[in-house]
Amino acid sequence: MNLIDRAIAAVNPEAALRRERARCNLDIIQRFRNSGYDESGASRSKNAMRGWDASSRSPQEDIDRNLDTLRQRSRSLMMSAPIAVSAIKTNRTNIVGVGLRARPTVDREVLGISEAEAKAWCRKTQREFELWAKSKHCDSTKTNDFYEMQQIACTSWLMNGDAVALVRYNDDEAAFMPYGLRIHLIESDKVCSPHSGGSYVNLQQTDTVTHNRIYNGVEIDGNGAVVAYHICSTYPNSSLQAEKRWTRVKAFGERTGFPNVLMVFESERAEQYRGVPYLAPVIESLKQLTRYSEAEIMAAVINGFFTVFITSEKGTSDMPFSGFGDGDPEGTGDGSNYGMGPGMINILAPGEDIKMADPSHPNGNFDAFSTAYAKYIGAALEIPHELLLKQFGASYSASKAALEEAWKAFRMKRTWLVNDFCQPVYEMWLVEAIAKGRITAPGFFLDPAIREAWCRCAWNGPSQGMLDPLKEVNAATRRVKLGISTREIETMEMSGGSFDDNAEQLKREAEKMGEINALLEPEKPWSEEPDGQEREG
Repeated sequence: MNLIDRAIAAVNPEAALRRERARCNLDIIQRFRNSGYDESGASRSKNAMRGWDASSRSPQEDIDRNLDTLRQRSRSLMMSAPIAVSAIKTNRTNIVGVGLRARPTVDREVLGISEAEAKAWCRKTQREFELWAKSKHCDSTKTNDFYEMQQIACTSWLMNGDAVALVRYNDDEAAFMPYGLRIHLIESDKVCSPHSGGSYVNLQQTDTVTHNRIYNGVEIDGNGAVVAYHICSTYPNSSLQAEKRWTRVKAFGERTGFPNVLMVFESERAEQYRGVPYLAPVIESLKQLTRYSEAEIMAAVINGFFTVFITSEKGTSDMPFSGFGDGDPEGTGDGSNYGMGPGMINILAPGEDIKMADPSHPNGNFDAFSTAYAKYIGAALEIPHELLLKQFGASYSASKAALEEAWKAFRMKRTWLVNDFCQPVYEMWLVEAIAKGRITAPGFFLDPAIREAWCRCAWNGPSQGMLDPLKEVNAATRRVKLGISTREIETMEMSGGSFDDNAEQLKREAEKMGEINALLEPEKPWSEEPDGQEREG
């Protein structure tokens, strides 16, 4: 204690105690005040941070409770905002394109078969899969083939946050389709908690039979594992006259272990069971940019009209402007009407004047502002603004860097779509094909390792494309020569094709060209020897 505190303690011990307690509290505050993030992101004393009361809870509270609003706004932007449409369709075109094609690549070392046998098996399996995939009978609604369903699933995933497909079987069409596997795509809204009516107020429910928790239509057990999905027969918030019935569908088959429901979404957090729309982080920015664009377009339209204001000391009801016309070029005579036309002369009355409208719109900085705003939106969506706006005016190096950066995200999303949708469908089809004897795969049902070796499959999709084909091909050639890449990898990256198929085709073409050259080769001339014998010239 200092002298003042000692004097106060001698006269008033309670006041001295309060001073000492305040001093201790102040010491604690000073000790922990300026540590770590207290001076930056966690500061509560800075003016910039003082009113920022951020609150984050469980994924179900942060995501599922707001998911309906996010979906509706994302769909609205998809229908009305050009940049939002570009963002989603650019992803769909580069991730799926005309469809991801299955290319079986069995592990012949595990299976103990020769290379020729493996190639023959892969070609036959690919032909059989194409028989199913190219038919609209693979779709439960008979409206799309498998490759078109990939496009719908990708768009739904990006727009709604997740894509849902039900796995069904139908053997009634065996006469013209030997496989009974059917895929039924439904929108995310149908996967919802029973009797929720599309509302997410009652976030958590409990199944009356299993006593498991249900979050937004996803039933999980005590360990947090997904065990079932609750699917409504119609859209929960639809005004159409249709009975709403909820069906509990087990997530996986009890005997096969295959999924009964394919849920395609990108997880952001642990223990997250529903996806977030792709546009969610930029919904506000996209809406504001759309409003700004509409305002500028309207201003440009208004500015296209030739607007004149006549100021007068008379009342507004006494201003007889007759508009545009081809009237008397010498005026109206009595000066009571005004018009606009070729060579028309109007004589203004005393006290009247003409003011020309001179709006300040459209803004001359509209294009620069929109492009700058698109850069921020593209950064959040992992799409360079060149791709987002389809505007390529930078140098080769800058455009190449932008394309490379975009394709990192495209490849990641393609892998996600393959793992969650394409590959499970292929494996379920392969099981049926083997079970029906159309494909032979020894040991498939005996050992999971052998089964995995038979199920290996690569999925080829649209390639990245080339800005300068000569440079790209030269770079690919050097990579192959250095051993840091292979012809198969480069073929897939540059054209999306198969090196083995190309090699077989080139071999056939070379043989065919050899035959053609032999036919086109001119006959050799003949001449006679001095002794009268013929010799070849």
